[in-house]
Amino acid sequence: QVQLVESGGGEVQAGDSLRLSCAVSGRTLSIYAMGWFRQAPGKERECVAAITRGGGSSIYSPSMKGRFTISRDNAKNTVYLQIDSLKPEDTAVYYCAAGGRLGLTWTQYDYWGQGTQVTVSS
Repeated sequence: QVQLVESGGGEVQAGDSLRLSCAVSGRTLSIYAMGWFRQAPGKERECVAAITRGGGSSIYSPSMKGRFTISRDNAKNTVYLQIDSLKPEDTAVYYCAAGGRLGLTWTQYDYWGQGTQVTVSS
């Protein structure tokens, strides 16, 4: 069974940066495409970014381009999401997900972590 554990969230000020991590265990990370999603209170889950198995290609939701950077280190079984210039509207629970194919739709992913809370104050 694949397990995903996110970390790195917290309470920050607008303009700060955060790097979220997602540690994968149970299976080797390199067989999965990985995605980061977020869900704010009262809103639907939305995709932030996704990355291919080898890390050679990544895609971003149009509204997420510029301040978010997804990366992975398969040797460490870890996926990262760098968020720069944080804004209050970035406040959400951030989830990582593993799946067989690259995509920006949450239904394409089979395994999910429990999420890490990011709260941005102005």
